[in-house]
Amino acid sequence: MSVLLAGLCTVDLVQRVRHLPEPGEKVQSGSVEVAAGGPATNAAVTVAALGQEALLLTVLGRHPLAELARGDLAECGVTVLDARPGWDAPPPISSVTVREHDGERTVVSHNAASFDEEVLADVDLDADPAVRARRPDAVLLDGHHPALALAAARWARRHDRPVVVDAGSWKPVFADVFPLADVVACSALFTAPQGVLDDVGVVVTTAGPEPVRWRGPHGSGTVAVPEVDARDTLGAGDVWHGAFVSRLARGGRGERVGSDHRDRLTEDIEFANAVAAERVRHVGPRSWIGPVRAMMGER
Repeated sequence: MSVLLAGLCTVDLVQRVRHLPEPGEKVQSGSVEVAAGGPATNAAVTVAALGQEALLLTVLGRHPLAELARGDLAECGVTVLDARPGWDAPPPISSVTVREHDGERTVVSHNAASFDEEVLADVDLDADPAVRARRPDAVLLDGHHPALALAAARWARRHDRPVVVDAGSWKPVFADVFPLADVVACSALFTAPQGVLDDVGVVVTTAGPEPVRWRGPHGSGTVAVPEVDARDTLGAGDVWHGAFVSRLARGGRGERVGSDHRDRLTEDIEFANAVAAERVRHVGPRSWIGPVRAMMGER
């Protein structure tokens, strides 16, 4: 099974500190790590960690910093579909500071806002050799590259694949993407124009350690999150999305998100909760992958 994930890829510089600095304060970090990041990217790493093929549709280019992300993703088993391999500018960068005692973090990012999206208008996934060979079983998108988000969602609809939208924050492209989505997974802080979620089949809201809320044609409910000692929350929501879409890939669109599959939706959320809970128990952007693979062997 395989999943197509469309969206942002950043280079993350992650440092751990005893306390988050106040304005004007300098602090010494205890560790420094560099990894690929971004919502769709972290979800892709999760899909690969769970034993499925992950195809990441993004923009990286050929700047030397992009090779850091590309190398990390290759080690994680993620196949990168670079929509603009000749792009010369630096990739998006995120500076991440993680507080030692509770895993809380701050993130300063320069994402894809400055990228000229018009150059992506000609992306044709039906012509992409990797997509044609693997025919992904599910699609996730984060909206950071609007043209790629639309291309992925439209491809999924043509091929009857389930679409999950990672709606961390409102983006204008969501007005066009939500009507094509089977599941919109929102953060607790997500706000959107009135009515845009009304016709979405399933809406899921995550809130860190609080229960996950869901509503759909088969009702609504909550699913408890395992209690764990959180040591690093970086990318936990992205890991949740990757685990969730990996479950949808197992059954297809009708089987996993149809109107009579309340129990399966609850099971899929429980699975994603468990994977995300395991992620936050481990320090660092990749240290959780081995334990999650081991956990899968126990399930």
